Amino acid sequence: MIRVFLLDDHEVVRRGLADLLQSGGDIEVVGESGSAQEAARLIPALRPDVAILDARLPDGNGIDVCRDVRAIDSSIRGLILTSYEDDEALFAAIMAGAAGYVLKQIRGTDLVDAVRRVAAGQSLLDPAITTRVLERIRNGVEQPRELRSLTEQERRILEYVAEGLTNREIAARMFLAEKTVKNYMSSVLAKLGLERRTQAAVLATRLLGKNP
Repeated sequence: MIRVFLLDDHEVVRRGLADLLQSGGDIEVVGESGSAQEAARLIPALRPDVAILDARLPDGNGIDVCRDVRAIDSSIRGLILTSYEDDEALFAAIMAGAAGYVLKQIRGTDLVDAVRRVAAGQSLLDPAITTRVLERIRNGVEQPRELRSLTEQERRILEYVAEGLTNREIAARMFLAEKTVKNYMSSVLAKLGLERRTQAAVLATRLLGKNP
């Protein structure tokens, strides 16, 4: 049996997904939640083969949950389920170690097949998208000397700061918790030897040519 955990903030969606998945006879739903924080606690304890994770939730997002869960147990495969086709979300999902990213418009039989494939160790991520992400990471090396100490995530946050986005807006854009963005921002300031966010915005605008 393939053990599956469901994370979606709508109970009717979870019920429908559970009925759909279990109708085939080889998939068992071992747990569910409507909360990102609760799911991040439950999933490592239940140890499902696949966690189907809604990308957007009231208290967070499935991409953060995927990252946190896989940091504890990398054998758990994350399948991001979303209503939105978004390059930033795809990028975040790949960086979080997700095995798949599918739209909620997917046919039921295709979703069941996706769960089986992910459980078998296959990736459902489009190779072209993965190539784009790897290219972005590679290009991150070719950057101004002052920014070379930053990670890819920190650099992207700095770019958003230069565009004038708030932490909350950056969190929504990158599918991160607002607290996570604050932590990244503290790290960026420390690495750049700066004290204030405005100083980082000015530096990034100069080095990256961003216009707030």
